[in-house]
Amino acid sequence: MFLLAGLVGFLLALRAEAEYGEYSEMSFCTETEECLMFDLVCETPHYQVRHYKAMKWVTTTESSFLMEFATMKAFKRLYKYIDGENENGQKIEMTAPVIVKMVDKKFWEMGEYTVSFLLPKEHQANPPRPKDSRVVFYSSEDTNMYVRSYGGWMTSVCDYNEAYKLKKYLMSDGAYFKKDCHYGAAYNSPMTLWNRHNEVWFPAMGNPVCSSSEEMETPYPPTQMGPA
Repeated sequence: MFLLAGLVGFLLALRAEAEYGEYSEMSFCTETEECLMFDLVCETPHYQVRHYKAMKWVTTTESSFLMEFATMKAFKRLYKYIDGENENGQKIEMTAPVIVKMVDKKFWEMGEYTVSFLLPKEHQANPPRPKDSRVVFYSSEDTNMYVRSYGGWMTSVCDYNEAYKLKKYLMSDGAYFKKDCHYGAAYNSPMTLWNRHNEVWFPAMGNPVCSSSEEMETPYPPTQMGPA
């Protein structure tokens, strides 16, 4: 089964103990010791607006016609890094979610897929240098994201459909966001058969909006970039 989720979790830890950020109601992120946390700005029945703090990631890029094939290669490359293929020979704990940046393209077109692992707290300041030159670090800025969640498995078709839905809702609400790319977020091990959680992210531009929403707190300043 060529699924991103199958790549994400085959060596995930069992429990979530540490946190990034402020939002604590993350019942869907329980399979790693550290999860990417966020502040919930507002939400509608169709999406949330989240604020993510600046973080450091380890990342790599692969090209393919399909997300499944590109992410398979990219995930293995990143896993080698956290499994000790770095200048210190140091093993690094897996985190969640695994993020995939996808450029806007037709199914039959070749595309670039950038896969990123969040570095754990102890390696945020000074992570060991990768031995593979294709594996690099990336520092994201404070970011506002439009997020739509869905269950099941993250496939090219599911991601495309959910991204299309989110884009439609955002355009209907008059939201400004980056339309040339989006992010997929995968949280689960392939051994998890039920209650799976995936997400689609679009980076907000300017002040985020939630039409007919419950506002959690004052919207954050304009966003620059998202992870990877």
